[in-house]
Amino acid sequence: VGPSLGADNIEKGKISVIIGLILVLVFMTYYYRVFGLFANTALILNILIIVSVMSLIPGAVLTLPGIAGIVLTVGMAVDANVLIFERVKEEIRNGSTPLASIELGYKKAFSTIADANITTLIASIILFIFGTGPIKGFAVTLSIGVISSMFTAIIVTRVLANISYENSSKFKTKELS
Repeated sequence: VGPSLGADNIEKGKISVIIGLILVLVFMTYYYRVFGLFANTALILNILIIVSVMSLIPGAVLTLPGIAGIVLTVGMAVDANVLIFERVKEEIRNGSTPLASIELGYKKAFSTIADANITTLIASIILFIFGTGPIKGFAVTLSIGVISSMFTAIIVTRVLANISYENSSKFKTKELS
């Protein structure tokens, strides 16, 4: 086994992340329309934040476990957005106004999202403390991703939704359902 095997696996890992990301972006746009675009913006920002923070850490390199941490973070970020958007849709179906539905949707989804992300953050801290080499790399990438995901899913998408609603006199509840 030579070093080219590791490099080949990392390259295949990067390609799989890109393909998976494209599929997620297409699905979110198709299924959630405008809110899917908000989720996609947050997801791309999330990945940029992870890569940016990783570049600031001395000696950090993107390994296969690091790529796995990014993949898990992408899944968790999408999950957070799905939870939020489904809560918003539920509030619309219950007869709330669009702005009230956005407010209630984020409020009701917050505890579930926080619980999942805090649990994952605790697990990644434990992995970092007791792990070695690649496991520590996975833990670092996952920790950065979880914190970034919380910010982008809860703050960024909400700001985009509120700006979109407040600036649009043509906002229709059909766009949410």
